[in-house]
Amino acid sequence: MIRKERAILALEDGTVYRGYAFGHRGETVGEVVFNTSMTGYQEIMTDPSYNGQIVTITYPHVGNYGVAIYDMESNKPYVRGFISREFSGEYSNHRAQQSLEAFMQQYGVVSIQGIDTRALVRRLRSGGVVKGVIAHRSYTHPEDPYGEFTPAEEAVYVGRAREHQDIDGHDMTKEVTTALPYAFPTLRHGKRVVLMDFGIKHTIIERLAEVGIEPIVVPAHTTPAQIMALQPHGLFLSNGPGDPAPLEYAHKTAWELMGLLPTFGICLGHQILGLAAGGKTFKMKFGHRGGNQPVKNLLTGNVEITSQNHGYAVDIESIPDGAFVATHVNLNDGTLEGMAHSRYPVFSVQYHPEASPGPHDSRYLFDRFIEEIDAFDGSDGSPVVKAVAGRLGV
Repeated sequence: MIRKERAILALEDGTVYRGYAFGHRGETVGEVVFNTSMTGYQEIMTDPSYNGQIVTITYPHVGNYGVAIYDMESNKPYVRGFISREFSGEYSNHRAQQSLEAFMQQYGVVSIQGIDTRALVRRLRSGGVVKGVIAHRSYTHPEDPYGEFTPAEEAVYVGRAREHQDIDGHDMTKEVTTALPYAFPTLRHGKRVVLMDFGIKHTIIERLAEVGIEPIVVPAHTTPAQIMALQPHGLFLSNGPGDPAPLEYAHKTAWELMGLLPTFGICLGHQILGLAAGGKTFKMKFGHRGGNQPVKNLLTGNVEITSQNHGYAVDIESIPDGAFVATHVNLNDGTLEGMAHSRYPVFSVQYHPEASPGPHDSRYLFDRFIEEIDAFDGSDGSPVVKAVAGRLGV
């Protein structure tokens, strides 16, 4: 019998799951969520939208195809921890360059395996997401890594989970946004678009470049005047982690540029647009995280199978004056998945059209964005542009 180093997952509600250590040896704390995807564990780990969260994968076997540098969604993992029924120590894939455990050890991802992930997910679905701690015994008891945690030690970790800062009301974009602006290299001349980086994924930038856009990525705190100084043809608001409500600087920027530039928002960017227009967001019980969420396009009647990762949603009824109209809804729970401005070339979706689980159900959104840019004619001093330019003082 192979002896395995012990680990625990302690939740703030007092529940403790006992399993085995995997990845980087240590301790970590964060909001425990679950993802229903069958593949894509590397993309999930490196998605900045998961900053501050410990992710449970519902698929029981993770790591069997290894890790490839080309599947990174950012420069490093942002998850606080990872949970699986079983991690694979071996991998088989011609694209892979290292094992999942080696990858986790390289980037310091603390993980646990061997627990009943079905029971954990049922608890999260019924009670909502909670804060939790993953702790490896080899980290706290290097002299006895195979022993059990005592009830007193488990109680300490439950207390640490309860004391951890909530994601609600906390600006987490400052931990993931780029420090300096940068241009994404393209092979052809296209429309210059400023991408506000709230935790942007590499694949989104690549998809925008594919449709003829020259992306310029800027930090989350970039001002409207700084954006307009780049003379862009459009504005993109990216995905990102956490609660959109504290990002008042982003709400202000989106409001001041609304109507001045064709604008496309994804995920957190979608929520920022809703708040910029005077609406409200709310935290969902356990959110949408996975590659199998059905979304109905209200304009065409088509259903898209989408990839999602969010714990907050926009209440479109709270947006005053009907400024935005619903364009997409989630068929599982009826929450808003997309909207468009009733007057300006501004639209957004809550899901991730670049991920393509459909596989191409949502690619039209990138084409729509470039079409909006091509059709937009605000250079003649039209009333819309004059009104918005007045807010900027230009």
